[in-house]
Amino acid sequence: MDWREQYKSFLWITGFFLFAYFMPIETEKFRNSIIDAFALAKWYAQEHVLLCLVPAFFIAGVIAVFISQASVVKHFGAKAKKWKAYLIASVSGTILAVCSCTVLPLFSSIHKRGAGLGPAIAFLYSGPAINILAIILTARVLGLELGIARVIGAVSFSVIIGLIMAFIYRKEEKERADAQLAMPEVEEPRPLWQTTIHFFILVAILVFVNWGKPADSAEGFWYFMYANKWYITALFGISFAVSLTYIIGVKKLCVLLGVIAVIISVIFFYHNPTIPFVVGVVATALALTYTEGEPNQWLGETWGFTKQIMPLLGAGVIVAGFLLGSAEGNGGIIPKDWIYTLVGGNSLFSNFFASVTGAFMYFATLTEIPILQGLINNGMGKGPALALLLAGPALSLPNMLVIRGVIGTQKTIVYVSLVVIMATISGLIYGAIF
Repeated sequence: MDWREQYKSFLWITGFFLFAYFMPIETEKFRNSIIDAFALAKWYAQEHVLLCLVPAFFIAGVIAVFISQASVVKHFGAKAKKWKAYLIASVSGTILAVCSCTVLPLFSSIHKRGAGLGPAIAFLYSGPAINILAIILTARVLGLELGIARVIGAVSFSVIIGLIMAFIYRKEEKERADAQLAMPEVEEPRPLWQTTIHFFILVAILVFVNWGKPADSAEGFWYFMYANKWYITALFGISFAVSLTYIIGVKKLCVLLGVIAVIISVIFFYHNPTIPFVVGVVATALALTYTEGEPNQWLGETWGFTKQIMPLLGAGVIVAGFLLGSAEGNGGIIPKDWIYTLVGGNSLFSNFFASVTGAFMYFATLTEIPILQGLINNGMGKGPALALLLAGPALSLPNMLVIRGVIGTQKTIVYVSLVVIMATISGLIYGAIF
């Protein structure tokens, strides 16, 4: 019998017993924290899972099945030019309106397909840190200089952190690289441009269903895009049906029945576009179920990522809500006043605290901006504000739990530490200048 494993189980049981025994349920603060934990989980389920994570899981499935390992290795692995791999990875976030959790299935997928640790980490950071909507909204709401600083910081962070991670684990990466260099060139089953079109359609759907309302205007281009986002999504939905039929090879009857189901749902639920979207997801899943070969494999990979990531995300969101509270609740077990007090000015501690707090908090896409605006209005310094912007959207407690499952505990600790340290230094420099 392995007594180390038995002691580990004993410690978990003992820890839960002590927590239950001393649980201060009689205090209002504790009860509010529990309510906030489930309030955040409810908000996450209602506002984030269907429109963000579900498309992201399908995109991850596309990467896993239709983008061959040889292609990933070609652009992100040992055979790729380093400058090109890091360049693509560091700017990839500009087209993905994703948060620290939505990017996880995409990161897991490219890492699984053979991407080098450095470029994969650069992609992991850049995805939620520099999406184009967040940059524009940051500049318009929080000021042009903070928006520019966010772009410069995020792009440089992704490259520098990726290079450092690749250097630290260079021996391990060399073994992977040698294995990749020994791989023969594999002919693609379909032209790359076809896979690219299908991938682009899915990314476009992800972007437009999550297009946020401009905070300061009810007119202009950005508001026009928001007001018509479901019409634009519908156009890409039609393109998606065509792509399923003629690129992916899904049975035409299955696609046709799915399109009819979506049209009927639009007629009956015109004022609630989320329902037709869900019908489209279900129809897609059924069509892939009854089509053998790659389409069925795509559904299998999508479900695999869902099973791996969703339980960890759920647990992480509940813990984050308990500790830090929800947006409209009474606050978590950690008082909000402490946060407001500790991030004023531009000291080393205030920047470090903002980085650490941001790293553990959960920010859905674009939600960091109104939260940060409220903190700034309550006395937060400009340096800590940038530090939180650079650490917060790219990390969260749920995010860390999933990353640990993909690359291991040690690499996760190194990655999180690098993000926090660099965010702290950037905040100090920015706060000193402005």
